[in-house]
Amino acid sequence: MENLKTPYCSVLTIAGSDSGGCAGIQADIKSISACGAFAASVITATTAQNTQGIFDIHPIPISHIEKQLDAVLSDMEFGAIKIGMLHSSEVIETVANKLAQYNINNIILDPVMVATSGDNLIINEAISSLKEFLPKASLITPNIPEAALLIGHPIAFSNLKNSAREIGQLYRTSVLLKGGHLDPENNETTDILYLHKQGELITINNPWITTKNTHGTGCSLSSSIAAFFSLGHNLETAVKKGCHYTNQAIAQAENKILGKGNGPVNHFGLK
Repeated sequence: MENLKTPYCSVLTIAGSDSGGCAGIQADIKSISACGAFAASVITATTAQNTQGIFDIHPIPISHIEKQLDAVLSDMEFGAIKIGMLHSSEVIETVANKLAQYNINNIILDPVMVATSGDNLIINEAISSLKEFLPKASLITPNIPEAALLIGHPIAFSNLKNSAREIGQLYRTSVLLKGGHLDPENNETTDILYLHKQGELITINNPWITTKNTHGTGCSLSSSIAAFFSLGHNLETAVKKGCHYTNQAIAQAENKILGKGNGPVNHFGLK
């Protein structure tokens, strides 16, 4: 009997590299793999980074980013694309043009602007270019500081749902507004998913975990959502599964130690 061959459920992550292994491309590949998909990557920048901060950012030449994109997109099929650190207008425009050239959809975009350490990961002049790119995404996953930059006003629990809807309507895309920067209510985290096509708001709660091991949480969450999307789940289910996976990865890192600062989540610690 002839063996049947099946394609990998694959995710392409386009992001920066973290030499400390907690965030960026490294966290993306771990999350995608842990969630059962195959990970390919295009690196936009390398960083000199550890658990305490980012000490240098080295942009990859645009021509090499283009060649990376051509290499993978001309050869492989991807169920989802995860986009993270795009630090300049030129990089954003390059990625946007290449994805359009290859008619790529199913984009999960984490609008990375500020690291867990507080370091800026995007040139200020690039923020307007990033805003122009957001409508191309199937889902964007801003945290509270990033979301405030996108809509120009503070965000609290009292306007969390309205802010998620406002961002989605402004940028014409679905939004997962992550509430992890807000003080927990009822000892739970609160994330709000706005589904743009349906105009629907969904509240996602998970247990609050008190730990400093949250370095790379946003990268891990957006990558896990992309992985579940590539595995055939609809967007709502992929987001809920991604939130649960990331919450469990944080819980499994609670008693771990790596470095002197904010440690990583435990990507492969799930029982």
